[in-house]
Amino acid sequence: MMEQKISIIGVPMDFGQLHRGVDMGPGAIRYSKLMPRLRSLGLAVEDRGDIKVPVRDAIEVDGVSSYTKEIAQVCKDIYMEGKNAISENRFPLFIGGDHSIAIGTVGGVSHESPVGLLWIDAHGDFNTPETSPSGNIHGMPLSILIGDGEKALVNIGRDGAKVDPENIVLIGVRDLDEKEKQRLNTSDITVFTMRDIDEQGISAVLNKALMKFVHLKRIHLSLDMDALDSVEVPGVGTPVAGGLTYREAHLLMEVLSDTGKLASMDLVELNPILDNKNKTASLAVELIVSALGKSIL
Repeated sequence: MMEQKISIIGVPMDFGQLHRGVDMGPGAIRYSKLMPRLRSLGLAVEDRGDIKVPVRDAIEVDGVSSYTKEIAQVCKDIYMEGKNAISENRFPLFIGGDHSIAIGTVGGVSHESPVGLLWIDAHGDFNTPETSPSGNIHGMPLSILIGDGEKALVNIGRDGAKVDPENIVLIGVRDLDEKEKQRLNTSDITVFTMRDIDEQGISAVLNKALMKFVHLKRIHLSLDMDALDSVEVPGVGTPVAGGLTYREAHLLMEVLSDTGKLASMDLVELNPILDNKNKTASLAVELIVSALGKSIL
């Protein structure tokens, strides 16, 4: 992984939810010195700019679910960026944006061969249009990625599911809708809740998670900043108390880096409007740098 070029790809999209502000996430992360921090590790880094996203205020809709067309178009472009990066032995680092961007990121990086999907999030993101209380598409990407959702989103890039449920691990979950909970319990997805982390410790949970990927050559990390405790990350749209601590999150990144299998990543749901002196964006950069090789010694 260390010989790859790191390609930073911004996705300033907030169509997947009602809260405004996550479209400014890529700018806040860049402002927090992402490129120089990565280059200080000796990595070759390029910033490929932002995926073009329509202006939300210029689109007349009645609800978030009505943005399906716009989300599909943006995710098609994301898909191609991910697909091309992997084929050229580049590490695509997507910075969002709401979690619906993962429909494109995971699809693109899995185009040539399967990936293990490590989904770190306070939420399950496993709703469908039929089960979602809100209709927010950023609460549905994991369902869409296993082939369950609106066809316009499921079939982006290539038809059908983009990842096998048995190759998906959720970590940090603590806020699920009732029907979403039922769906997860009957799926083949591996879920480690915050209770599991409290009882077993983050190291044991992560080791079990990585064992699910032992047969795969590549891992994609999808990191929602609301997975961390809301005290640590004030700048997220849907904060949930009782999440990962600063050190638990860093250990996740460090151990994941040690595997040598991390080949792509997206970081999402940073909302600078709600942040406190760029605290959340700065922590996001710290976590990215840890995932890409920074170590204490």
